[in-house]
Amino acid sequence: MAFVGLFGRLKSVVIGMIHVKALPGTPLGSMNMSEITEEACKEASVYRDAGIDGLIIENMHDVPYSFSVGPEVCACMTAVCAAVRGVCPALPVGVQILSAANQQALAVALASGLDFIRAEGFVFSHVADEGLLNACAGDLLRYRKQIGAEHVQIFTDIKKKHSSHALTSDVTIQETARAAQFFLSDGVIVTGASTGVQADPLELREVSQSVRIPVLIGSGVTYDNVERYLDANGMIIGSHFKKGGHWANAVDPQRVKSFMAKMHNMRK
Repeated sequence: MAFVGLFGRLKSVVIGMIHVKALPGTPLGSMNMSEITEEACKEASVYRDAGIDGLIIENMHDVPYSFSVGPEVCACMTAVCAAVRGVCPALPVGVQILSAANQQALAVALASGLDFIRAEGFVFSHVADEGLLNACAGDLLRYRKQIGAEHVQIFTDIKKKHSSHALTSDVTIQETARAAQFFLSDGVIVTGASTGVQADPLELREVSQSVRIPVLIGSGVTYDNVERYLDANGMIIGSHFKKGGHWANAVDPQRVKSFMAKMHNMRK
């Protein structure tokens, strides 16, 4: 399985989140690219030294998000991702570009030597806080083929957070996962309702029983509740690793070290 080849294990992979500071041109942008890149690399070093299994880089500070992602975002994210790759040459590293800039994320991953992307809106339309988000699997996988990035894995959110799913209320999360598998997703991501909110362990179990591809948890995992998610193939953790447990703060080295020490003990 490609997931095992990437991370070296099938279950309980821990992927640390780097929330890149607001990029130039965004409403909260206040730092130059050298400062932004230095901060991202510093957080990557903290994760690496704590024994994290992988990293993902995301432009979450670029609020409010837009479906019209400019070329400057791709250029800046490529610079940051390439720098993080240099700091962590042996770690699996991925990228997500908000909002739903999945083709752009593939291009950035290819240019900066990354291993995977996190994609929004892969199957089924839904109403996100940015607006109506339509499915993209057909165009996205054709784009991946065209640019020669088939080695870059695509992990896809299903019933994603920060969204209304009234349009697909008659489609269960298991059916959504099976649709993503049928449309050749490399793995699906289950989340809570918003950033930092716990995912439902029952949904994890139901989705895992419904598909043959990896199932990841995309929000709400903490030191205190991680036992509920050990059967997940992977856990993307951002908020819990930040100071005070808030996503917008800097990575807290002690939080990461404590969590990974607990994980290593549970894996024995």
